[in-house]
Amino acid sequence: MSNLKLAVEVVSAHNLMPRHGQGTTSAYVEFLFDGHRAQTSEVRDVNPVWNETIFFDVSDANRLRDLVVEANVFHNGNANSTTFLGKVCLPGTLFVPCSDAVVSRHPLKKRGIFCFSRVKRELVLKAFLTGNHYLANPNQSQPSVNHEAQSESHEPPKVMRLPRPSDYLPKETSPYLGGGHVVRGRFVRGDSPVISTHELVETMHYLFVRVVKALDLSCRDTYVEVKVGNYKEITRNLERKQNPEWNEVFAFPKENLQSSVLDVVVKDKELVDGDFVGSVQFALNEVPNRVPPDSPVPPERHQVVDKDGKKKKKGELMLAVWYGTQADEAFPNAWYSDVILPADTSSAAYTHVRSKVYPSPRLWYARVNVIEARDLVVPDTSRIPVAYASIQIGHQCLKTKEVQSLNPMWNEELMLVTAEPFDDQHLIVSVEDHVCPEETLGRISIALNSVERCGESADDDADDDQIICGQWFNLDMSLSNVMERDIDHKFSRRIHLHVCLDGGYHLLDDSSNYCNDLQQPVGVLKLGVLNAKDLMPMKTETGKATTDSYCVAKYGDKWVRTRTITNSTSPKYNEPYTWEVYDPVSFLTVGVFHNGQIGNSSGKKDKEIGKVRIRISTLESDRLYTHSYPLLSVSSSGVKKTGELHLAIRYSCISFVNLMLIYSQPISVKIQPGTLWDQAVLVVADRLAQVEPPLGKEVVEYMYSDAADVHAWSLRRGKANFFRMMSFSPPFISVLKWFEEVCAWRSLIITVLVHVLFVMLVCTPELTLSTVFLYTFVIGIWNFRDRPRHPPHVDTRLSHADYPHPDELDEEFDTFPTSQKNDILRMRYDRLRSIAGRIQTVMGDVAMIGEKIQELCSWRDPRATFIFITFCLFVAIVLFVTPLKAVVIVAGFYLMRHPRFRRRQQMPSVLANFYRRLPTKEGYIS
Repeated sequence: MSNLKLAVEVVSAHNLMPRHGQGTTSAYVEFLFDGHRAQTSEVRDVNPVWNETIFFDVSDANRLRDLVVEANVFHNGNANSTTFLGKVCLPGTLFVPCSDAVVSRHPLKKRGIFCFSRVKRELVLKAFLTGNHYLANPNQSQPSVNHEAQSESHEPPKVMRLPRPSDYLPKETSPYLGGGHVVRGRFVRGDSPVISTHELVETMHYLFVRVVKALDLSCRDTYVEVKVGNYKEITRNLERKQNPEWNEVFAFPKENLQSSVLDVVVKDKELVDGDFVGSVQFALNEVPNRVPPDSPVPPERHQVVDKDGKKKKKGELMLAVWYGTQADEAFPNAWYSDVILPADTSSAAYTHVRSKVYPSPRLWYARVNVIEARDLVVPDTSRIPVAYASIQIGHQCLKTKEVQSLNPMWNEELMLVTAEPFDDQHLIVSVEDHVCPEETLGRISIALNSVERCGESADDDADDDQIICGQWFNLDMSLSNVMERDIDHKFSRRIHLHVCLDGGYHLLDDSSNYCNDLQQPVGVLKLGVLNAKDLMPMKTETGKATTDSYCVAKYGDKWVRTRTITNSTSPKYNEPYTWEVYDPVSFLTVGVFHNGQIGNSSGKKDKEIGKVRIRISTLESDRLYTHSYPLLSVSSSGVKKTGELHLAIRYSCISFVNLMLIYSQPISVKIQPGTLWDQAVLVVADRLAQVEPPLGKEVVEYMYSDAADVHAWSLRRGKANFFRMMSFSPPFISVLKWFEEVCAWRSLIITVLVHVLFVMLVCTPELTLSTVFLYTFVIGIWNFRDRPRHPPHVDTRLSHADYPHPDELDEEFDTFPTSQKNDILRMRYDRLRSIAGRIQTVMGDVAMIGEKIQELCSWRDPRATFIFITFCLFVAIVLFVTPLKAVVIVAGFYLMRHPRFRRRQQMPSVLANFYRRLPTKEGYIS
């Protein structure tokens, strides 16, 4: 390893912004270089002097000129809060040997355009290259990066290794897929390309063996064993059948076959002299190849032979053997030999490793308007019941308010979520007494398949205005009331309800930004789940940390699941899937999970590893995106990379005109309340858990988790949203800075051209809007060459997850209610009060601006109002007698006048002084 090092000598700083009440600042300098971080000690002074040197290892001398040293100056405040004071960037071209290095002064700059830190003066630095571990001046000391004094050894201080930003970004790849070599989003086919139905995945060749049935076998407990090389698979046992029929398919990866012969052996567990019945042998070089859409290979009868190779008089085995790929129709239902399961694994566990396509259930609102109840009867006639109505569908239950009356009036609308089919689903409405909750005053059960439906078409406006008529239902008394009171209540105990199933909210289980809910498809989305690598180990098998992983992809109302690859942290799936796209403003979600239903972890929940979300509207039509996406997870310990997922994605447009019209149509799905959203997720999870192989509730909730967590409090997300809001200001600030340069006459040519353009626009105002839109068009065309080439992914810098404060993460992932100690809660409460105080101040400033404008004509300040209305009268007379164009030209020329005609000391304008003196209501707040 090279011993080349970069030394940065921090001498001092001058005229820093005071931060303490005594006019001082606790300043320190933090350095970032090639993924390394180090910082100096803290000095309490506005002119701090450090005289410290920081060393960094140079990993590659050839890249040195492309690297940059970033020196950030911070003030360390109370409660571990830091304030940015300024930064200096030293490019690699300035790095010279120690003998040629000189101490130089560098002005401190702002972090960005939208940062409003008041930065002053300069930082004195000296950067040089050295090949030894010694300082240029032996009398100077070396600071430690953890604020502790370094020992007297001459070794440079150890710096903390930071994750490289490139590790958290998608990486474009150029794999060889079924359609050819992918280069810059296009297929480059060979001289004689093979057109594959699985273009977006790597072609994987398998040896398929279909065991159909056996004929004329007098066996009691029959099964078939298929052996090729080191692979061995067996069928299920069939007892007491002379012609057992299995119809099972086995798939063996061709690249791992270590034999030239395939053996298919028929065995019987109840034989006394051994379990061998007969066998059939195939030479692998004679096995035919099949590529869809070729017709399937038909099964043939083969005479079984004994151990000596002689054909038996009776006994035949019907088999089909062929070479194919994962495009074969038999592949989804085949038993995969590359899925290694424990020997004691039950046959039911095999269903948990297969791939599957899940249709999402059609969700409906059950809208129940509880109007009133009549003639309630209670066992104790001396009191009036405190009645409330309860409605229930499955595990969902809602209640009305409590009313003390024998004829309570509620008039409340309650909403539950249900899904098709409605067979064996009932809406249970019961009236209960708050004083005696164990006693039910009446109950009615309504079959959902008999309830009237409305809003079945999202585009049908007539359904939205459909009126559902109310209906009176007789309430059945509880068994105890019937036994205690022998009275005829034929016309008693009724409840008035409006019940309907509202289907106008398709896919209400998802947020409107994640839905795919229109009627006519405008495109086709193709996904190829290629492979994953460096997945986080989830279990230990024979002393080796490994993972049993599978992928789940969701788009619209279709879920897909790949097969499980066992005992591998770098699995290869190579499974393609296709969706119809109804709205490009939607998301494709792909998650990676550890299968907890097989092996030692059988019966446990599946654990999430990570997921990727891709917005379809960000994809170019007919462009193939092959990227390796990092799987990131944020926890109380910080952001963590749990692996990488390699995907191939292509969006194809069916109709360009319909696609453009989609952007003019409203989003059909409305944003739903949180309770209904949770109910819908539970309904979908319950339905998908009933399919084989089932999708666990934890899998469904994790795939929907992004839409649910945005409402939880997080200081980290609060910062991210604040800086997202502040990111709007740089374009406006850039325009203001450019206009200041024009007014300052920095460039005579530009200023003159601006004057000419200004006069042209004033004289021909009809060209103003045309000029603005033409300029916007030119900007859009100019930015086309710099358009994003990669699908968007999780941005750790935008999320403020790259260097978060540990306490902020601990607060974000704290339980509800909290489980922290009082001291920590007090500190967090004080921090929250401080943030809320700043927000309160900003709200007061915004209100002050509006109040001053409002007080111009209110005569709250008589003199200010008199001056304002007099000025308005004068302006009205001037504008009446003077052409408007002349007034605008004079005002513009006055605003852009030469600095020679300005006052030397820039003072606030007369209008600004008058505005600041206007009254506000701030003094009336106690």
